[in-house]
Parts: sequence; C-alpha cells; structure tokens
Amino acid sequence: MARILVVDDKEVVRDGVGLTLARSGHGVCPASDGASALEQLDKRKIDLVITDLSMPGMDGLELLHAIRERDEHMPVILMTAYGSIEKAVEAMRAGAWDFVTKPFHGDELQLAVSRALEHGAMRRENQTLRAAGQSEVVDMVANAPAMQNVVAQLEVIAEANADVLLTGESGVGKEVAAKWIHERSPRKDGGFLAVNCAALPGPLLESELFGHEKGAFTGAAERRLGRFELADGGTLLLDEIGELDLALQSKLLRVLQERTFERVGASRSIRTDVRVIAATNRDLAAEVRAGRFREDLLYRLNVLPVHLPPLRDRREDIIVLADRFLAAAARRDGRAVPSLTADAQQALVAYGWPGNVRELRNICERAAVLCRSTEVPGRILTPWLGGSDGGSDVAVEIEVPAALAPESTALPTWVCDGQGKTLEVLERETILATLEACGGHRQNTARALRIGVRTLGLKLRKWKDEGLIAQDR
Repeated sequence: MARILVVDDKEVVRDGVGLTLARSGHGVCPASDGASALEQLDKRKIDLVITDLSMPGMDGLELLHAIRERDEHMPVILMTAYGSIEKAVEAMRAGAWDFVTKPFHGDELQLAVSRALEHGAMRRENQTLRAAGQSEVVDMVANAPAMQNVVAQLEVIAEANADVLLTGESGVGKEVAAKWIHERSPRKDGGFLAVNCAALPGPLLESELFGHEKGAFTGAAERRLGRFELADGGTLLLDEIGELDLALQSKLLRVLQERTFERVGASRSIRTDVRVIAATNRDLAAEVRAGRFREDLLYRLNVLPVHLPPLRDRREDIIVLADRFLAAAARRDGRAVPSLTADAQQALVAYGWPGNVRELRNICERAAVLCRSTEVPGRILTPWLGGSDGGSDVAVEIEVPAALAPESTALPTWVCDGQGKTLEVLERETILATLEACGGHRQNTARALRIGVRTLGLKLRKWKDEGLIAQDR
C-alpha cells in the first residue's frame, strides 16, 4: 500500500488520521510542522501528503508551494476548518489535489486518498511506459502525401496549448492522432484520458466528465471525480463530440472558456488545466445548421482543426500498417511473424477499406490467428475483402489451430466461396466453421477468433432467434 505523510501541529489529529489510514493498510509518516515534513520528503519515498492548512510557522499553503518545487506531481490533500474554505480554494488553484473540511468522516478522507493515489499511479504508469519505450503511441505511418501533410500539422499543433478538433471517417485513427499530439506536447508528463461521448446517456456522461458529489442523484453513494479532474495537467480526448446533447454542450463551452466547472450536485467551482482534443466523424457545420450543435462551441473547438484522410486516400501506407498489425498479433501469441505474399499485398492495396485502419487491423489480426503458416497468401484475405481481386472463383482454406480441436476428432478444413457474400454472411460462416472445428467448445472458438466468449454467445443467440442456425448450436 501507499506511504502517506500526515502533517499537523496537533498530535491528536495526526494520530486520528494515521489510525484511519492504517486501517486501509497504508503506511503513515507523521510530521508536526512544515519543516519536518520537507525533511521527510527529502529522505523517504512518499506517495501522498495530507496537511493541515492552518499551522504555526509554515502553513499548509506555503508547504504546498515548497512541495511543488521538489515534485510537481506529488498529490497533496488539505485539511481545513469550515471558515478557511476560500483559502483552501486558493490552494487548489495552486496545485492541491483535494481538501477535506473538519470535522470529516473517516470514509470521506479514505475516498479522497484513494482518488489521489489512483491519479498518482496513472501518472507514474505513463512515465514508466515512456521510459521503457512501451508507450502505446508510436510514430504514425506517413508514406502517403496526404498523411505527410497531416503529420506536419500535428507537429506544429503538439507544441501549442490550444484545443484541437480532429475530423475524419470512423476508423481513420483519430484517437491515435490525439495520443500522438499528447506524447509530443509540453503536457506529456500528465495523463491522457479518453471519453466516448456516444457511449453514455446524457446524465451519466455529465457525471463521467465532471464528477458528482455523494447523494447528488439516486445511486450516488460516494463522491466521484470526473475526467476533467483526473486529466488535470494533461490531455482529455472527447471522442464523438457531435453526440453531446445541447445541455452538455453548454456546460462544455463554459469549461473551455473559463477552465472551471462544478461537480454534479456541488456549488463549488473547480479549476482545471486540461487540453481538450475533440474528435468526430460528423460534419459539425451541418449539425449547426440543423440545430443539433452549438455554433459558439464549434468556433471554440475549431481553433486547430485537422482532417484525417481515409485509408483509401493513403494506399502507400496500407502494407506498412498491415505488417505492423500482423507482427503485433503474432508476438501476442508468441509466434513467428508471418509475411504477406505479393498477391496478398495486391489484394490489400486494391480494396476500398470502408472501415479504414480499424478494418485493416481486424483483418490482419484474424489472418494471424487463422493462418498458421509463415506467409499470408492472397486467397486467405480475398473473401474478407469482398472478392476484391477482380472476380475469379475463389476457394479459401482457413486453418483452425490444431491445439484447439478435440484430440479424438480430425481437424476439418473449411472451404467457402468468397464471391457475392456480405460481410455478415462471411462472419457467420467463419464463426460457425471454427465452432465446428473446435468441437462446439465456445471458449476455444472465442480464443481462436480473438473475440469474447460473451460476444460469441450473443451472436449465436441472435442467429438462432433469426432462424439462421439450429437451436442446438
């Protein structure tokens, strides 16, 4: 557990806070004043500081500034009396993580501690990944002129601090571009968080973004910090920004203009230092004309606009991306990296890629699982690409790993005609053939196809309800 420094000039407070923290398994280092607290910070590894605001000599605000000079990322929680709220707010603006008002309940303190430690762990993880060269963000593939222009824009944008609007079709890599900007910006030591605005209904999304107080609504059993707090000092990606309802758009506009917000159910304003990157596959100007998106919010977001091209407009990048996806999938399984044959490369480049980079990744991962040879031939890929090789009759053999098949059953080979079939039909035939090869074992089937067992079950249930497969599947 964490090692926490507790600073207060009153021994009874130090003992009470220490006992509360010890019950949660934390180690406690007490200090009676600011000077001894700084001395402990210089000698020990401390994960969190909890300090009283009003102390003789060096008060909590002065101690906060001194801590910031030593470690700008050290989370600090202030304990304050009710009459010192204004000074506590000043401390929050100076970089304190949170404050609790005396007298406080032990659960309230433990909640603040757990949130602060979670935030600190996220920062340390980001730093560890960068130091180890294992960040998810890699150099963007940009052999195509259209993508070279985008990267040139992103390099300039990364050095700025203004908000960004990324546009482009679904699957073009807007989140990758957002991470690329973050990792090369002055905020790279802060956190990167992403929120899909289309994934949650309005009330839940408001709580996700801004947090809520205990009792703010039915089911709010404890205070929760929102993404604007957790991403403080870093970058927040708002994906599918066009899905926000007008009420939330108004609240977001205020945050972008004033950099302050209130948790749901609270009246106290919280200042945030977050760079917002918004992303959408919609035409926001058309949404404004239709009355579904605020024009003033569009102007505020559109300070630094970047349009990401579809994969069909950057064909020079397709093979490089495919090789990366194949290599990543093979290494996950501890296997040798397969290579694309010449006809496979030709098939990939010729395809229209309506699902863009996301579709390319999916097909490469599927090929890495189902084709266990050292090469990926074009005949494996063609049915998944809608027969994009021009129309010859295609018979495709897909190998299901022998290790996943029952020992007493010879492994069958699935042969399908790829012409004239929709993606839905090809998906169903792929899943059913793999299920048969695995002797009806759903867990092995899901592992072979790299999908979840629950996802497999939902698909089978849907096809049963539609009368497409037998009820005993």
